[in-house]
Amino acid sequence: MAGKVKWVTDIEKSVLINNFEKRGWIQVSENEDWNFYWMSVQTIRNVFSVETGYRLSDDQIVNHFPNHYELTRKDLMVKNIKRYRKELEKEGSPLAEKDENGKYLYLDFVPVTFMLPADYNLFVEEFRKNPSSTWIMKPCGKAQGKGIFLINKLSQIKKWSRDSKTSTFVSQSSKEAYVISLYINNPLLIGGKKFDLRLYVLVSTYRPLRCYMYKLGFCRFCTVKYTPSTSELDNMFVHLTNVAIQKHGDDYNHIHGGKWTVSNLRLYLESTRGKEVTSKLFDEIHWIIVQSLKAVAPVMNNDKHCFECYGYDIIIDDKLKPWLIEVNASPSLTSSTANDRILKYNLINDTLNIAVPNGEIPDCKWNKSPPKEALGNYEVLVS
Repeated sequence: MAGKVKWVTDIEKSVLINNFEKRGWIQVSENEDWNFYWMSVQTIRNVFSVETGYRLSDDQIVNHFPNHYELTRKDLMVKNIKRYRKELEKEGSPLAEKDENGKYLYLDFVPVTFMLPADYNLFVEEFRKNPSSTWIMKPCGKAQGKGIFLINKLSQIKKWSRDSKTSTFVSQSSKEAYVISLYINNPLLIGGKKFDLRLYVLVSTYRPLRCYMYKLGFCRFCTVKYTPSTSELDNMFVHLTNVAIQKHGDDYNHIHGGKWTVSNLRLYLESTRGKEVTSKLFDEIHWIIVQSLKAVAPVMNNDKHCFECYGYDIIIDDKLKPWLIEVNASPSLTSSTANDRILKYNLINDTLNIAVPNGEIPDCKWNKSPPKEALGNYEVLVS
């Protein structure tokens, strides 16, 4: 038996550490020789930066791609998907087909989105076409629902305009960039409540693309019944499903944590909407995940030392159309309930079984095609 895997992490989560210890791996510090480093996105920046970076050897692997932000920053993801559509259109691909109103038939899976302040004028033009619509503003680089608000009047975002007298925006690049997206105001409701899907997707290599979908995703529910009424635009318990927000609500349930498994959702939809449309919905979800990965694959630094497990956030509207909302590079490993802890422990376990074959010292030159029996609860999306 070769030596044991030496591990480091800067994320002190029991679901990680228990998995490393169960394998008999040995904890070392980051200054020692390590084989496996489960790191935060801040640390990955240093590992691969020009100034502070260092060369990884063949027996070292890390859990992020160097420029994962091409997928996991809200503004860059949208930019890459827009570029991907244009390229498919240029090639005359049937995927880029449009309807008579110029809308993509198949590639219309992210809500209409603009960057602010850069696209302010384009946004205003779009806003005026549907002045009764609601838009959602999100800071580009924040997570867990921080800094998000909804707007339905231009006056609410005047300060983002380029020529605003009060704004020194033009000169201040440090001022925060936002994305503004058309708010999906007809979400599918269950028990009158809005929810979204958190799905886990593992990428072992981008070129060729090899990706896996975890079968045990879950739905996150709002604690308060949904209303599109404009008087509730600033009530985040109605609109945002992030557990970081919902857990502060009076109606938050600490036993199930406002969560349902994806398999429960599937059963519910099969019984209320029928098997066929439910299957079509899940096929479409898988399809948009693969398309989003294909959109970023050409710009992703496909470093052989890397794998990554993403948290995909999907919203389903009342016509059973799935929308890709965003992708998280460090999906939360905090457990809000007992079931949550088991799910995340198993997620890490199955992820490690694919990323570190047989739990042995890694050789990053391997072909990254694990055998079927190593997949656990992952299913192949593209291999």
